Order: sequence, then structure tokens, then C-alpha cells
Amino acid sequence: MKPFTFRQFEIQQSKNVFRVGTDGVLLGALACVDNASKVLEVGTGTGLISMMLAQRNQETRFLGIDINEEAAHLTKLNFENSPFALRLKNIQQDFKYFQSEEKFDLIVSNPPYFEASGSEKDKIARQTVELNFRQLISKSSSLLTEKGIFSVIIPVEAGNDFIQIANENQLFLVKKINIKGIENSKTKRLILEFSISERFYEELEFTIEKSPRQYSDQYLELTKEFHVFRK
Repeated sequence: MKPFTFRQFEIQQSKNVFRVGTDGVLLGALACVDNASKVLEVGTGTGLISMMLAQRNQETRFLGIDINEEAAHLTKLNFENSPFALRLKNIQQDFKYFQSEEKFDLIVSNPPYFEASGSEKDKIARQTVELNFRQLISKSSSLLTEKGIFSVIIPVEAGNDFIQIANENQLFLVKKINIKGIENSKTKRLILEFSISERFYEELEFTIEKSPRQYSDQYLELTKEFHVFRK
């Protein structure tokens, strides 16, 4: 499978691991990494999100975790071949059993959400079979620093349930980004950011395309330091 080339790094891909997609790019470009010194990514896949965040913050250290052996291997390969290799580390482990003495300033995840299908790739990466929202939220809340942020991208249909479970785990919603696939359409994804302390709440709107296969000015501006757009 062809690698995906960004301006500062390249992503090797595999048919058995979810490829580079818009959800991952959006979270990598929009998650709040400015003041983070230690970041944890849950469910790395190819390692895309951590590498985008590493490009955005040149001081941050990263740990990626994935239960899937092939995904963990792919992440390791991509991390080692990136210009940020010294700040990137990953492990293969079930996040439910992950233990860490240190806490994290930012935890990011593009979590599983699709219902059951016949695909083994889907079974692990896109179902709530191996790690459901409640487990993800509960574990993440215990690993955040006092000023830490928990940032996810999920389908809009899952938003209310996700926010409710986060509230039950003493996590406060501090930012919500409503993402539309195309101009004048309904919101299809949400980027949600939570903190363990209450703070100013911000809600934003984001549109990916202004017309079919034509990126919006908003998307082009957001990703101009990452994407190589061919004319």
C-alpha cells in the first residue's frame, strides 16, 4: 500500500490497519497541544495524530498505545522514520490495563465507534468491542494532570452519551468543534475536549469541503503546514 506523504514526514500504511483519514488529520491539527509537555495517544493506528502534534509542538514528548500488534509495529516504524523520532515512543498494550506513574497534559484518541461488522480490522479499530467509551473515558480521566486535556473526535450521534459519561467521571467539557463534511450540511463529527477542572467553554464550527471534492478555505488554512496539495 502506498505511503501517505506530508510536508515533514511520511506515513507507511497497511491494508490491515486503518489508513490516513480526515478524522485523524483534523484531530492532529486541532487538538490543544500548545501547553502540553507529555502526550498520550490511545489507539495510534499509523501514528499519524502523534506525529502531527509533534510537528505542532517541538518540545512535547509522546507515548502511543495500541492493542493491535500490526498497528503498534506500523506506528513504531513511522515514529522511527520521522524527524521527531527522539520524542516519540509507542507500546503494544490494552489501554484498559495500562499503568503509568506519570500523568499526561494531553490525551488524544480517535476511538472505536462503528457497530459489529465482518472485518477483523473493523472489529478492533472501529467497534466498541475492545475498548468502549466508558472504559476510555474513565481510564483517561485518571491519567490527566491537573491542567490536562482529553481530546477526541467522534460521530455527532455519539456526542451526548460521550459527554454524559465524561461528566460522570468528573470531566468538564471545555471545547466543542462541530464538523461538517460539506458546506450547508449537518454536523457529522465532533471534536470534544475535556478538563478535570472547570474553565471557559468554547464552541466552534468547522467545514471540510465547500463543494464536492473542493476543500474549504478553512480546511486548507488549517492543514497548510501538513498536506502537500497537488494542483
